[in-house]
Amino acid sequence: MDIQFEQALEQFVTYIQLERNFSPLTVRDYRTDILEFFTFLQVEGVEDLAQVEYIHARLFVTKLYEEKKARTTISRKISSIRSFFRFLNKEYDLDDTAFQALYHPKKELRLPHFFYEEELTQLFDSNEGTDPKSLRNMALLELLYATGIRVSELTSIELKDIDFSLNILRVMGKGRKERYVPFGHFAAEAMQSYLAESRPKLVKDEKHPKLFVNMRGGPLTARGVRYILNDMMKQTELRTTIYPHMLRHTFATHLLNNGADLRTVQELLGHSSLSSTQVYTHVTKEHLRHTYMNTHPRA
Repeated sequence: MDIQFEQALEQFVTYIQLERNFSPLTVRDYRTDILEFFTFLQVEGVEDLAQVEYIHARLFVTKLYEEKKARTTISRKISSIRSFFRFLNKEYDLDDTAFQALYHPKKELRLPHFFYEEELTQLFDSNEGTDPKSLRNMALLELLYATGIRVSELTSIELKDIDFSLNILRVMGKGRKERYVPFGHFAAEAMQSYLAESRPKLVKDEKHPKLFVNMRGGPLTARGVRYILNDMMKQTELRTTIYPHMLRHTFATHLLNNGADLRTVQELLGHSSLSSTQVYTHVTKEHLRHTYMNTHPRA
């Protein structure tokens, strides 16, 4: 059976977009991973997907290790290509055992970076202001910390997704899964000030429903969010880097440190598996150990 690479890939991409509801970012990653495998197969002289065997899968993964790719990256590539071959098995009755037999590499336990409460207070205090830019930036920072949402979720929020009567935010997460996340009065006040005094001045003649906008009035992008956070960090005396997901880590860590249960944090973060949330228990244990070692007289 002669199965063309490009045709099969486009069919698979359509499938994960329309039937699996994968996010644009996930679709992009899957496409990139599969194209990388196609390139590898061509170097190996494989011109037909029906010719792919376990040895090709094994050599490809070995190549990734030799390139010193992160274990999480290797694991994702295995998942991407395994899903692709599972799709080919259903559509073309193609043997998909090549990647089914591969083991995912053991994950390295990396503790998430987060802000301590006093560091976060300094970040907020150093960026107060009444001009449109400051009001927007403060609303963005407050909402990220108040809800723990991903940057992709933040940039997709529309005005209709906010309910100020209940202080609830409608979020469209990974896999187009909808969830509702509460936010506190600090975030509510910051957003209301932004919507009343900043957003109208920034959008001008632009007509779109996105909550957060750039300085030209267009929808804010993920890159724009990172730029804003870096700019806000420069206003402080802190000597650490910042990225949007760090505020998500901070949100989860502070909740657990203050007594929230793991299941609630899982639901708020939109994790499909509790194991994804459990990494934060390691952070809180490390926090307890650090506090003990620095405060107990005989530690």
